[in-house]
Amino acid sequence: MYTSDDRSRALRYVRLDLIAAVFWALFGAIYEKFSHEVYSYAMIYAFAVPLIAGALPLVLLLCRKKPLRMPSAGTLVLWHAGLASFTVGLIFRGVLEIYGTTNSLMTVYPVTGGILTAAALTVYLTGRRPAQQPAQNPAP
Repeated sequence: MYTSDDRSRALRYVRLDLIAAVFWALFGAIYEKFSHEVYSYAMIYAFAVPLIAGALPLVLLLCRKKPLRMPSAGTLVLWHAGLASFTVGLIFRGVLEIYGTTNSLMTVYPVTGGILTAAALTVYLTGRRPAQQPAQNPAP
């Protein structure tokens, strides 16, 4: 079960994911418009990462009749940091493909994204949330 704070946080992340997907779609379209008819599938489909892996899982969690446990704020930050790493890596790969070169640092983006998303999944699946301090009653 989740609280209204969890729901509003998830909706805020869905909104940010949709904005990111539109931004990267426009960025890819504009970049390839001026790339002299050279295209990169990495650049074309970079918008799909925040759309499919960011917004879709949260929308599915929010639309369930029987609510599941919503991810904590830290889990969402880890997850979206991993998605940002994947997305930036795809954009960078697209730029290099359009330019016609390669770079040995291209392996850093998927590895970092994989580590961050795996950490977020681990935190979510183990159900670790920060322990709340019980209210202390003053002595009479």
